[in-house]
Amino acid sequence: MTATTPPSPGPLSIQDLSGDPRRQTVEMVVRVVLTLAALTSVVISILIIYVLLRDAIAFMGTIKLGDLTDDVWLPRGSRFGLLSPLLGTLWVTLVAVVNAGPVGLGAAIYLSEYARPRVRRIVKPIVEVLASIPSVVVGFFAIRFIAPEITQRVFSSSPSANLLVAGIGVGLLTIPLMTSVSEDALRAVPHSLREASYGLGAKKVTTVVRVVVPAAISGLVAGVILSISRAIGETMVVFLAAGGTGSRPDSPLDGGITITSAMASVASGTDNVVGAGNTFQSIFFLGLVLFILTLSLNVVADRFVRRVRQKY
Repeated sequence: MTATTPPSPGPLSIQDLSGDPRRQTVEMVVRVVLTLAALTSVVISILIIYVLLRDAIAFMGTIKLGDLTDDVWLPRGSRFGLLSPLLGTLWVTLVAVVNAGPVGLGAAIYLSEYARPRVRRIVKPIVEVLASIPSVVVGFFAIRFIAPEITQRVFSSSPSANLLVAGIGVGLLTIPLMTSVSEDALRAVPHSLREASYGLGAKKVTTVVRVVVPAAISGLVAGVILSISRAIGETMVVFLAAGGTGSRPDSPLDGGITITSAMASVASGTDNVVGAGNTFQSIFFLGLVLFILTLSLNVVADRFVRRVRQKY
């Protein structure tokens, strides 16, 4: 009985190498859909910038540049002192980051380096739940608890609604973001670095401070920058708890406004039909200032992170 050899396949043609036509059609459809999705996000970003520039330039054409140096931001009174919302934004951001930075970093180090797996599974979801609390709820919490129970007891001569109260409230919203980003950055550090430090006889705290934290510095800086951007862009807490005073604040104990709360104040009222004709357009001018501020911050942060990032 002789074994039969299978027939050898014939030579391949260009048509055989081109693949199944139906598969090519599916691939083309998927590519077109994904390309349209990417182009849509780009087009939306361009349209947002266009609207901001168009109305901001129109607003600038109705005022003198010297009007921006006024000490008061009161659009319905034709007073457009930019320094007032700008300083209010800086004060609130500073207070928020000073509160959220150490707390968020400390919580991240605990969850990453000290907490047992069971504790981490319980604590981390609780921390992340704080990020889902609506900002308006935190705003009322700032009015009803932070102001009377904390700031008024320490600074009794300050108004009940001020930038310090708003900054603490914004800091509460920023803590979960800082904790989550920092904890992910710390856990991304290879365990071999920790083991090498322990092998040299270093203590736990020494390993964390001198090995883990420096190795995760790029991620920690990214967390700080995200927290700053979150604080700058917060609206409702500041709108409710900062006092809404349009005059220039000299300290966080003064009432004031931020860029976002000033925009909300105009948009939520009847300033588009009452007062000066350029009142409503001032929103877009503030929006452009906010856009430039956050864009510059992100560019500087990106360059810094690229410079100090360590690859393993």
